[in-house]
Amino acid sequence: MLRFSTAGESHGESLVAMVSGVPAGVPVDQELISRELWRRQQGYGRGGRMRIERDGAHILSGVRHGKTIGSPIAMVLANKDWKNWGEILPVEEGDAAKHKPVASPRPGHADLPGSLKYDFPDARYVLERASARETAARVAAGAIAKLLLRPLGIEVASHVIRVGKAELRRPATWEEIAALQLKESVLLNCVDPESEAAMKAEVDAVLRTGDTIGGVFEVVVHGLPPGVGTHVNWDERMDGLLAQAVMSLQAVKAVEIGRGVTAAESLGSTVHDEIAYNGGEEAYTKFSREHNNAGGLEGGISNGEDVVVRGYLKPISTLRRPLGSVSFATREPVKAAYERSDVCVVPAAGVAAEAMVALTVARLVVEKFGGDSLRELEHNFRGYCEQIKAF
Repeated sequence: MLRFSTAGESHGESLVAMVSGVPAGVPVDQELISRELWRRQQGYGRGGRMRIERDGAHILSGVRHGKTIGSPIAMVLANKDWKNWGEILPVEEGDAAKHKPVASPRPGHADLPGSLKYDFPDARYVLERASARETAARVAAGAIAKLLLRPLGIEVASHVIRVGKAELRRPATWEEIAALQLKESVLLNCVDPESEAAMKAEVDAVLRTGDTIGGVFEVVVHGLPPGVGTHVNWDERMDGLLAQAVMSLQAVKAVEIGRGVTAAESLGSTVHDEIAYNGGEEAYTKFSREHNNAGGLEGGISNGEDVVVRGYLKPISTLRRPLGSVSFATREPVKAAYERSDVCVVPAAGVAAEAMVALTVARLVVEKFGGDSLRELEHNFRGYCEQIKAF
């Protein structure tokens, strides 16, 4: 099984990502990993931390001479801000007077429930791990998953479809979404300039008031053949696994597959994608659909259409104009703690969601097709594709 884990804190010395179960022989493009990390740091409305960190992943194990060797891949992402925090958050006992407590919990954050759970007198240690800074390690791991999927012709990309009340009001093509990933500058990662300008205006309004703003991103998996995932057990369905993966991202409060939200208020005759038998030679099968309301998944199994997953991101909980809270020390009413923060992170969340989707799809691909080497995996994959083409 392909698995990954992360370690590290927001202001600790480094973040760590580990990926195991990757077959041997997968070419590892370190420039792609660096670009994925760069993309995560972009977007209008990001805060001062992005001017400090320039993320890069140092590979310690699992890759030699530019290819995976089948053993766990370990990567370290140094926190450049550590030089300012070494005496504040030392591994050893250190000087308690230099500790920077988070003295009042932020509404909407893990601060209070985490402090209660772990019996902390303030929320500093909760903040350090709960911070979305952790997603940098996920993006590094997700880049490895993308590199595994690439030789099979499977791609993963994202775009932003809403910020606040400003929304992309037309479908985006795969070509438009893929082109966004190659841009040298990122505003709000929307395929339509007019819609993006309206989104920027939403962020500008929030910047003036000291508030924060959320939105919706969409992740698309292109080139996945039908038959990945299964309906036979509840915890093996691809839709459930994708929902958990994207929901696990900080500030994501809802996940949608295809037309999941509007389908609930629609008639079945307008929702379900009618099936025809006229697919082109380039398709995996000759079965085809004119629409993709199902988002590429039926019964927890991929159906050959693009897999479409949307994440609904709440406004982040650290506000320059803090909300009411309670002092940990006195239990008296105070304003919530504030530390340097972002205003809008929807584009960055989309990149982190790409990583989670890629890791989920790569796991299911490895489970279905097997193989200890990329050559074996590709052989099994091609054999299956020939089988479904002849169905």
